[in-house]
Amino acid sequence: MTAYILKRLLLMIPTLIGVVTLSFVVIQFVPGGPVEQLVAQMKNRNGGGEAGGGKSVYRGRQGVDPEQVEQLKAIYGLDKPPLERYWLMLKRYARFDLGDSYLHHQSVWELVKSKLPVSISLGVWTFFLSYLISVPLGIAKAVRAGTRFDTLSSLVVLVGYAIPGFVLGVLLLVLFGGGSFVQWFPLRGLVSDDWEQMSLVSKVLDYLWHMVLPITSMVAAEFAIIAMLTKNSFLEEIRKQYVLTARSKGLSERSVLWKHIFRNAMIPLVTGFPAAFIGAFFTGSLLIETLFSLDGLGLLSYEAVIRRDYPVVLGTLYLFTLIGLLTKLVSDLCYVLVDPRIQFDGQDR
Repeated sequence: MTAYILKRLLLMIPTLIGVVTLSFVVIQFVPGGPVEQLVAQMKNRNGGGEAGGGKSVYRGRQGVDPEQVEQLKAIYGLDKPPLERYWLMLKRYARFDLGDSYLHHQSVWELVKSKLPVSISLGVWTFFLSYLISVPLGIAKAVRAGTRFDTLSSLVVLVGYAIPGFVLGVLLLVLFGGGSFVQWFPLRGLVSDDWEQMSLVSKVLDYLWHMVLPITSMVAAEFAIIAMLTKNSFLEEIRKQYVLTARSKGLSERSVLWKHIFRNAMIPLVTGFPAAFIGAFFTGSLLIETLFSLDGLGLLSYEAVIRRDYPVVLGTLYLFTLIGLLTKLVSDLCYVLVDPRIQFDGQDR
């Protein structure tokens, strides 16, 4: 086990370097970098753009003092050769220094931490509600497979899966957010403007009040997937020989289900808990965040790509890749905890 963990940790290093290197190379060929965008803004402010149907026509660096361009490149660190910038970036990442944002003028670490409350609120609530609803529903569907309950619940699950989250979010806003019907829930934000002046109980209720619509939009598709996975996993175990043997010994159906089937059927779900739970802290749904005016990691990543904020793009990619690799290792180790029969040393054969 120790050798396997050490081997996996060592393999993370070339994986991280490969992901960062590929992203860095791609960025070098993307037009309209931060300098070009800032130059375009300077020209627009100075009236240097040409009118064309009410829009400014971008002319690159034409009409801008070359010395100013060089000064801007030095500010962003783009005056150095690509290989030197790549090497400096790797040395920073080795110290877990993600650099500073071009757009927000603060460290990427601080940006990620400032956006986490929104993403944690969306992700953690989605995670817990999805499993709390889906696992019991999936077990009930497996036990009652082929019945009217199974058919009707499958219809509801498939409808929830078929409707995209942002479409459901728009529908909920129209129905319950002051659209064409009633205004039972707020349109935007994580909390109300006067949240700081509220009592503790009022703060909790206000927070939950704001979370109802976005969480409902995100849970709809998630719970459908987990419910069907749970049902199929239990059905597969129910049909195995050891279940028939347990029943032939006179065990009750309740005892067979919870003492024999449950442990084996839950292996695919339990081993996915670490990835789902850790992912909940860093989840970012751009469409949901935009729809409900929630400033989270999804919106941060989108703005970083559009505005060519390269330190944020590469820094968050490095951070999330590292977290993903560690979470995958924990998920694999959970297999041993759930089923001790699994031996990692057999993978080398």
